[in-house]
Amino acid sequence: MTRVARGVVVTVALPVVLVLLAWVATANSTSFYLPPLSKIVDRFAPVWTTERILDDVVPSVTRVLVGYVIAVVLGVTIGVVIGSLPRLRALTEPVLEFLRAIPPPVLVPVLMLFAGIGNTMKVSVIVFGAIWPVLLNTVEGVRAVDETLRETCRCYGIRGPARVWHLVVRSASPQIAAGMRQGLSIAIILMVISEMFAASSGLGFTIVQFQRGFAISEMWTGVIMLGLMGFALAMLLRLFEWRTLRWYRGLRDAQRGRS
Repeated sequence: MTRVARGVVVTVALPVVLVLLAWVATANSTSFYLPPLSKIVDRFAPVWTTERILDDVVPSVTRVLVGYVIAVVLGVTIGVVIGSLPRLRALTEPVLEFLRAIPPPVLVPVLMLFAGIGNTMKVSVIVFGAIWPVLLNTVEGVRAVDETLRETCRCYGIRGPARVWHLVVRSASPQIAAGMRQGLSIAIILMVISEMFAASSGLGFTIVQFQRGFAISEMWTGVIMLGLMGFALAMLLRLFEWRTLRWYRGLRDAQRGRS
């Protein structure tokens, strides 16, 4: 079995086992709040029609992607600047720690006062929460750039944007990728929370509407749809990492081979 095939099997095997266990465990459930998984699956297709997907899933995905991309761009840019300047890092560290400690959900009511209940508020909440793992991992990645590589760039006269891109960002990219993975999870969570507070569309809004109407099976289909959306976005991010960090995997494999 090839390495790719083994990876696919490992990725799919555990979810399949968990679904089978949940199917068997809830088969005889009489609880109103935890119906059998078979009943939830039967309701999935009638609930999530093409129209509902366009009205609720697409807006949620759009908010996540817009907020997440803005958070990544800002996080990497600010992180590279702070990580490259030790004095600036020492000056900004207390402020960054203070801002990072603020739970993003508490900003939802505040942002509603300034931005209303539209997409601007929701995207702003996502940006504020998702930026921190990207920014802090970027700072640490920039700090850990190999001094030999720094000296090599200096000797060859590599400066300016070329140095930043080929040395700093490239060297810090494994840690940036780790921050991006964390940021994506936070972005999805904050998307749901912001839609539950005030929205007229989106997965969070729909799940709450089902819950308030005591449509419990339909509510669970919304939770499943949210999980599928998160899984799809995580797989896309993993594909992006696989393509951009190929050099890093090759370096690790070479180091393991020498050891």
